[in-house]
Amino acid sequence: MQAKDKVLVWDAPTRVFHWLMVLCFGGAWMTSDGDRWLGVHLTLGYTMVALVVWRILWGLVGTRYARFSNFIRGPQAIGRYASSMLGYKVEHPVGHNPLGAVSIVLMLILTLLVNGAGWLYLNSGLHALKEVHEGAASAMLLVVGVHVVGVVFASLMQRENLARSMVNGRKLAKEGDAIRWNWWPVATLLVVAVLGFWWLQWQSPVFDTTSASAVSARHGDDED
Repeated sequence: MQAKDKVLVWDAPTRVFHWLMVLCFGGAWMTSDGDRWLGVHLTLGYTMVALVVWRILWGLVGTRYARFSNFIRGPQAIGRYASSMLGYKVEHPVGHNPLGAVSIVLMLILTLLVNGAGWLYLNSGLHALKEVHEGAASAMLLVVGVHVVGVVFASLMQRENLARSMVNGRKLAKEGDAIRWNWWPVATLLVVAVLGFWWLQWQSPVFDTTSASAVSARHGDDED
């Protein structure tokens, strides 16, 4: 039987995407109230949409464990995995487990829903869209919380720090399970693109406090 060792599983672009999403969602949540940080809030939201679009593409053409075909499973596979967890006889996949895959897909979908509703509300002022925006954001926060708990639980079950593996890219697996390349050039381009977008946004009127006040005045009747 081939011995297990710490091998490269998560490529650099996948890890960079993960932590950029954490940063953007956390920042967007903290800047969701008031007009002062509206520019930051919008910029982080738009960044998340672009990141999700990129992740969908990378999920089709990326490395082995980044591809959706590697970790998205049907209801039966999810049920079997959940049942095996209750029986403490879990077969741990090298990449995402079926339950983790569910949370990932939900977070991608909710990101698009949150930002789509927010953008439509910003341009229409319809109160119902604001409710959808805030409700979807709350649902995403719940999914993120469940995901974190799941990572902690899986780490205890596997006796391995799974959060750390999303930093260094390495997990306990057989040598033959490792991916060959880290793809740092792609990860670097992703970071440069995000920083470049932030810089352009900083130069745009969206960061003007008078613009934020105008938006607030336009939708002020929503607070009545």
